[in-house]
Amino acid sequence: MTVPRYRDPAAPVPERVRDLLGRMTLAEKVGQLNQRMYGWHAYERTADGHRLTDAFRAEVAAFDGMGALYGLQRADVWSSVGFGDGLDARDGATMAAAVQRHVADGTRLGIPVLLVEEMPHGHQALDGTVLPVNLAAGATWDPELYADAVAGAAAELRARGAHVALVSALDLVRDPRWGRSEECFAEDPYLAARMTEALVEGAARAGVAVVLKHFAGQGATVGGRNSAATELGHRELHEIHLAAARAGVAAGAAGVMAAYNEFDGVPCVASRYLLTELLRDDWGFDGVVMADGTAIDRLVRLTGDRVSAAALALEAGCDLSLWDDCFPLLGEAAERGLVSGRALDAAVARVLTLKFRLGLFERAVPEAGSHAGGRELRALGERIARASVTLLAHEGGVLPLSRAVRRIAVLGPNADSVAQQIGDYTAPQRPGDGITVLEGIRAAAGPDTEVVSARGCELVGDDVSQVAESVRLAAGADIAVLVLGGSSARTPGTAFEANGAAVTGAGAPSGMTCGEGVDLADLSLPPAQRALLAAVSATGTPVVVVLVQGRPHALPAIDAPAHAVLSAWYPGPRGGRAVAEVLFGDVEPRGRLPVSVPRSAAQLPVFYNGKDHRYRGYVDQDATPLHAFGHGLSYTTVEYGAPRLSHTRVAADAPRLTCRVAVRNTGTRPAEETVQLYVRRLSGGASWPRVRELRGFVRLRLAPGEQADAVFGVDTETLASVGRELRLVVEPGAVELETGPASDRTRGARLEITGSEPAPAGW
Repeated sequence: MTVPRYRDPAAPVPERVRDLLGRMTLAEKVGQLNQRMYGWHAYERTADGHRLTDAFRAEVAAFDGMGALYGLQRADVWSSVGFGDGLDARDGATMAAAVQRHVADGTRLGIPVLLVEEMPHGHQALDGTVLPVNLAAGATWDPELYADAVAGAAAELRARGAHVALVSALDLVRDPRWGRSEECFAEDPYLAARMTEALVEGAARAGVAVVLKHFAGQGATVGGRNSAATELGHRELHEIHLAAARAGVAAGAAGVMAAYNEFDGVPCVASRYLLTELLRDDWGFDGVVMADGTAIDRLVRLTGDRVSAAALALEAGCDLSLWDDCFPLLGEAAERGLVSGRALDAAVARVLTLKFRLGLFERAVPEAGSHAGGRELRALGERIARASVTLLAHEGGVLPLSRAVRRIAVLGPNADSVAQQIGDYTAPQRPGDGITVLEGIRAAAGPDTEVVSARGCELVGDDVSQVAESVRLAAGADIAVLVLGGSSARTPGTAFEANGAAVTGAGAPSGMTCGEGVDLADLSLPPAQRALLAAVSATGTPVVVVLVQGRPHALPAIDAPAHAVLSAWYPGPRGGRAVAEVLFGDVEPRGRLPVSVPRSAAQLPVFYNGKDHRYRGYVDQDATPLHAFGHGLSYTTVEYGAPRLSHTRVAADAPRLTCRVAVRNTGTRPAEETVQLYVRRLSGGASWPRVRELRGFVRLRLAPGEQADAVFGVDTETLASVGRELRLVVEPGAVELETGPASDRTRGARLEITGSEPAPAGW
C-alpha cells in the first residue's frame, strides 16, 4: 500500500501540505480553521479519571477533524476548573493523547489537533509553575534570564501534550490605567522587542510554537480602556507599536493574535493592511494569524450577518478563529462566493504547515514518561522576582534592614496574600504553595527579631477601622514595612465577559484593581491604603513601602513620607522571599523601571519617549513623572562618565562605531548596574524627533571601588528610524548618543550622520 505523500516525514513540508490540501473536502478545510470549543468542555471527570465528552466528539464529527483546541488544561475561576475536576500534569498528558487518538482514528485524514494553551507567565494549568508577570520580567532588563524561564515553562506545557503557547508580548504600557498593563514588558518598544525575542527563542528550545499577543497597538487604546479605539497614526504605529512584533517575527514566532482594538477605524482582525499587506507582504511572515476570543463575532455589527463577518476576517488575513460562531460558516461563505478558494486554501495551508513543522503527524504528544521538572523553573522564577524588585526611593539609610532590630511591623493588605502577588491569568494554587512578603521577612529576620503584623485595611474601599491596630504596632516597632498596591486575583464572585475579561463598571469585581477588564480612572492607591500610609508614617517609626502591583500607582505626597519605596511587580508565588532578600540586603536591588511612574493620572501620558515639542508643563502640577523610565536605585553609589565615541562622523549607508562609558562604584556595597544607551535626534529626519529613544543596555557588576567600561556597538539597528516610506532607514543629520542610569539622568556625545560618504579607513 502506497503511503500518502503527506504521511512521508522525509518529504518537504510544502509538498506534504499541497498533497494533503488536495485531498480535503470543503468541510474538512473549514474545520482546520476553527478553534470554537473551550478545551475544558472536551473532557469530564468520571469515577475512574477523565474521559472525552460527547460535545467534543460532536465537534470533531461536524468537520471530520479539528483545527485547534484551546485551553484543554486551562484552570481558573472563569473556566470554573479547579483541583476537584481539572487536569493535573499526569492527567493532562493523558487527555491530550486521548484527543489526538480520537481524531487520528475517527476521521478520514487523521490530521492532528493543535493544542493551544495560555502561557502568560507560566503554563496556566493546575500545578503549572507560575512565574512573575511580564512587567516584572521587563523590570529585570535581562532577556537571557527571561529566555531560560520561558524555556522551562514551555517544557512544562509540551510535556502535557500541548504545542502552541499564547503569550502577551506586543502591547506597550502607554497608559497605565489599562488593566492589562501587567501583561506588557515595558512602555518602550526597544526593551519590549528584546524581551519578545527572548520569549520566542526560549519557547523554541522546548519545541513550542508561540503566538504573540496582540497585533497591533492594543496598548494605545483611548483612556486606557480595554479593547477600545485607538487614535494611532501610521507613523506612531510603526515607530512605537510594531517594534516588538517585527522582532518576534524575525526571531521565528509561529503566529500573532489579532487584537480587539481598531486601527484607522478598522478592527484589527478585519484589517487587510495589518494582517496581509504589512505582516505578510512587507515582513514576509508565513505563520498563522489567530483571532482573539469572539473577536470575529464582533464584526457582525459591521457586516450584518455571521457569514459575511467570517468572510471579512478571512479575506483580511485571519487564519484561525477563537470561540466564535462565524468561522464555522466559512463553507457557506465559500459557496456564496464571499471568500475565494485561494484565500481559504492559503489559510488552511498555513495551519497545516505549522502542524507539520511541529512534527505532529509523527508524534502529536510526548512519549510516555516524559516530563518537565518544576524545581529548576521555580528557581528561575525566584531569580526573576529578585532581579525585578525596584528600589524607587531611599532616604535616611534605613535599607538594607539590620537583622539586629528588635521588632519589625509588617502591615498592609498585600503583606500576607499569595493570591494577590501572582497576577492575572493564573491557575488555582495548592494551599501552602507560596511565600508571602510577611513569611519571607519572618524567615529572613534575625533570631532575636520579633515580627508583628496586621492587615491594616482592605485592598479597596475607604474603611479605616483596622488602621488603629496597625498604628499601634508600628509605634512599638523599630521599622514598619507597609505592603500596599493592587491585585488581579479573581474570586468565585467575579463576573466575566464571554472572552474571560472581568466585568467592570457598576458591580465591579470585589478586590480586583488590575487585570483584563479592570481599568482605572485614578492611579492613586485606594482611600483606605492612603489613610493607612499616612497614619503609620505619622508615628515617626521609619517606614518602608513595598508596592506589590501590576501597574505603576501614583503615590500621594504626605506630611511624613516613607523612608524607602520598592516596587515588586506581581513577583509570583514565592515572590515574598525575593522581596525579603532585597530588604535585608542578601541581594542587591537591581530592578529598573520598565515604565514611567506618574505623579497622578491627570498628567498622563508620561512615557519618556514622547515627541520633543519642548512643552513647559502644566500650571497646577509638574508634567514630569515621579520616577522616570529606567530608574532604579541601589544600596551603593555609582558615578558615570561622559560617553566616548570611536568616531564622531559616520555615513548613513554604513554606520559603525563604538560608544563607551566609564562606570565607577563609589560606595561600600556591590553594584548591579544597568547602563542604558539612548539616541536623541538633534537635526534631520523625516518626522519630528522624540525626546530620546532607548537603543541598548548593558549590565555591569562592580565591586566597591571598581570601575569598568560599558561598551555599546552602534550600527544600523541602533541608528535607524522610521523614514518617509514607513520603513527603517538611517537618516542623515545630527544625533546625540546618551548614556546613563535612567532616561532622565543621561550625558551625551554628538554624532554626525552624513549622506553616502564612504566609511572611514580601517573599518
